[in-house]
Amino acid sequence: MALSLEQIKSKSITVGIIGLGYVGYPLALVFVEAGVSVIGFDIDQTKIDAINAGKNYIRHINHDRLQKAQKSGKLKATKDFSQIAKCDAIIICVPTPLSNHLEPDLRYILNTCESIAPHIQPHTLVSLESTTWPGTTDEVVMPILERSGKVKVGRDLYLAFSPEREDPGNKNYATKSIPKLIGGTDPKSLELALALYQLAIDNVVPLSSTKVAEMAKLFENIFRSVNIALVNELKIILEPMGIDVWEVIHAAGTKPFGFMPFWPGPGLGGHCIPIDPFYLTWKAKQFGVHTRFIELAGEINRSMPHYVVSKIQDCLNEYGKPLKGAAILILGLAYKSDVDDMRESPSLELIKLLEGKGARVDYHDDFIPEIGPTREYQHLAGRTSKPISEKYDCFVLATKHHYFKADEILAKGVPVVDTRNFLPKQPNVFRA
Repeated sequence: MALSLEQIKSKSITVGIIGLGYVGYPLALVFVEAGVSVIGFDIDQTKIDAINAGKNYIRHINHDRLQKAQKSGKLKATKDFSQIAKCDAIIICVPTPLSNHLEPDLRYILNTCESIAPHIQPHTLVSLESTTWPGTTDEVVMPILERSGKVKVGRDLYLAFSPEREDPGNKNYATKSIPKLIGGTDPKSLELALALYQLAIDNVVPLSSTKVAEMAKLFENIFRSVNIALVNELKIILEPMGIDVWEVIHAAGTKPFGFMPFWPGPGLGGHCIPIDPFYLTWKAKQFGVHTRFIELAGEINRSMPHYVVSKIQDCLNEYGKPLKGAAILILGLAYKSDVDDMRESPSLELIKLLEGKGARVDYHDDFIPEIGPTREYQHLAGRTSKPISEKYDCFVLATKHHYFKADEILAKGVPVVDTRNFLPKQPNVFRA
């Protein structure tokens, strides 16, 4: 039976969500909470087992939500991609990392499409949410899904792009309340995708094409990357002038129009801002366009961990200690406050750089008691969070978790390199 608006609105459908991480997992919950049956797919058996056992594995998501979803009988998880045949709509939420040469790595999208193509039934809606370069949905996803000859987009297969906008730990906006952009490959695909997401999301915004939706997501994160690079460079410029960049930004922020504050830090983290701009620079080169401004911002942000290491060396020099052999504790492994997400965290790069110079490095983070597997820092897997103690030569405050107490950190008498303007100014606190 052809998927129809009436079928979607009646909620007599099954939605398959591929990728049960920081995007797919909360999306699955909001659909179940809206009364829709969901099958979650992932290649990670630990996530499958956790969902089916009702055990939450992302800290900022309320555990009761998963418990209620399980009791409703509308949520199950599996590694068996043949179950795709039972889905009326499929939403793809898989990672899109960079290669070592800062080029798009679409292996997870490609593998997913190859895995689901044999099982997709005619008149299924497919929506890609993974951040990628404009044209991916039409030029990469569509040909793979049509390869079998059983279905054709625009005739009996519906295809859309709806960029994820998750912000882990944001207490003001969650999956349901964040406006959802949707672009379809054809009018029918857009119509059905709008109806689907309207079941679970408060505000759904239609766009003219998948390319516009893909580009809108990139632009959101390029905007942030460029402005963060600006304040990071400003920090370096103002330091020898004796001007506090944080005070400058607060001062400029009193203007009620034409200004938006961004804050410097030890580098960019998360799965979006450090990566997404390079998806556009790669695509632009195919059209003979060089994205100098965007690439420069990326270079500045990627250099910040090196700048922090130089400030750590300055700090240790003040106490007559070399970096080689120094015991250093990184305060905060997560890439942002109050989450258990360490994807692309600058703290991981700091550990790598410091150990490369001969330092002995530990970390402290209650949100991440143990470092799990990562693509770029496999040698760090298995390390565990250590307590804040006097045995270290230097603390490096890299993440401003709200459970950190300034007086408790300072009471240890250890010099601190503060990358987040968390600690009050005093002789043993060094800004970076």
